[in-house]
Amino acid sequence: MQLLIRCRPVRTSFRYVLFAAAILGLAAATTGWAAGNDHRTYTTGSTRPLRTALFDLVNLSRPNARAFELTRSAGAQYVRLRVRWDSVAPTSPPDPADPGSAGYSWGALDATVGAAVGAGLTPILDIVSTPPWAYAQRPGNSFNAGRPKTAALGQFATALAIHYDGENGLPSANIFEVWNEPNLSLDLSPVKASTYRAMVNAVAASVHAVDPRSLVVAGGLDPFGHAKSVKQEWYSVRPLRFMRSLLCVSKGSHPHATCDNRVHFDVWSHHPYTFGGPFGKARLPDDVELGDLPKMRALLQAGVRLHHVVSARPPEFWVTEFGWDSNPPRRHAASLDLAGRWTAESLYQAWRSGVSLLTWFGLEDQRSPSPYQSGLYFHSRSLQSPRAKPVLTAFRFPFVAYLGRSTVRVWGRDATSDAERVTVQRRRGKRGRWQTVGYVAANGSGIFRAALKLRATRSDWLRAVAPGSGRSLPFSLTVPHHPHIGPWGSH
Repeated sequence: MQLLIRCRPVRTSFRYVLFAAAILGLAAATTGWAAGNDHRTYTTGSTRPLRTALFDLVNLSRPNARAFELTRSAGAQYVRLRVRWDSVAPTSPPDPADPGSAGYSWGALDATVGAAVGAGLTPILDIVSTPPWAYAQRPGNSFNAGRPKTAALGQFATALAIHYDGENGLPSANIFEVWNEPNLSLDLSPVKASTYRAMVNAVAASVHAVDPRSLVVAGGLDPFGHAKSVKQEWYSVRPLRFMRSLLCVSKGSHPHATCDNRVHFDVWSHHPYTFGGPFGKARLPDDVELGDLPKMRALLQAGVRLHHVVSARPPEFWVTEFGWDSNPPRRHAASLDLAGRWTAESLYQAWRSGVSLLTWFGLEDQRSPSPYQSGLYFHSRSLQSPRAKPVLTAFRFPFVAYLGRSTVRVWGRDATSDAERVTVQRRRGKRGRWQTVGYVAANGSGIFRAALKLRATRSDWLRAVAPGSGRSLPFSLTVPHHPHIGPWGSH
């Protein structure tokens, strides 16, 4: 839009010119027009934030300062770190609730947590892996993980929380995730929501006793159910089914209580790996892909309404693992450009579904023939000069744009996650010249969104530019359709 003022020459005084200029300046400020140009500045009201984290089984499981530096430069504020209980306490400590007790070995974990905090990242400490002395039910084989003694888990959580309470010269850490994919027998067996509820309550009671402000993260569920069979010994319970049992909530549009048990946590998380793009929905009932996140959030809210979820604050909804493999290096996966687009759209889809933190799986692709090829960087011999994928830009500075009748809806989050003035530019076709078509003021969380009054076509591309963020990936207004590509390639 342009502000046009037509007038004819008149004689006037210098005082009148000053007065008119002041009035016009006030009008420009109050009507949302940016001074010095003819494009409107759209404002973004208060919204939930979208923080980001990384999880990497290789590079972020040891005190690799360069890996944590790259994680922070990718725009992540958090990092998910596995706390292997069996490594920290390989033998039973005489006093398991005392972090100074004999039998505890904190050195490797201390170095990793210290490297993370030193890079400006907030650790999410994910407790996994039962030590041999703490089993309530031992693993039957490599496909079934067994389950820990609840009391022993609670004592370890106490020791962990005290160890990182910031009072003994070590970094402070106060976010604790309880297990990984507990609906999967490879991580917890037999898979029972009642077992997991007891584990979560034990950890919550322990860490909240040390510091009531600590956050307990529950869930982290596998997105798909798999029945046990003769050929396949491992199995998983579909996430919504598992969650309803955990929260004592019925099926249906008007859920009711099915039991009186309560579970104590501050954050619910999920791993919504998806087929067919960022808006894909599960083919089978009770599985949860990205497009199904609103159903999971509604179930969480039902548990809260029924007072089956106990928390000192409204529980948050997080994604603690997600990613898209890319081609290259993985054949039949999304192309580099498509993976970049899908990354930005995945962040948008998660945010609009109520998610306030999303964790990407992989700083760097793992060495072939590993199936994990969803890194922000290609695999390299050294992280000193890694080769970035387009996914890195999309993760750091996500931006999407969708064509309407006379508008283009845009959404994004600047890389600095704070209030910045974002410039939106358009290009006609793949080789046109970029031109500014509007400005959007991001809110205090770095979120910006607007319905730009813009006549555009499917051949147009948009991008965002912001101070401290650089340029987003160009985003085509033509929507691609790839229904058979999944997070790990075509199946």
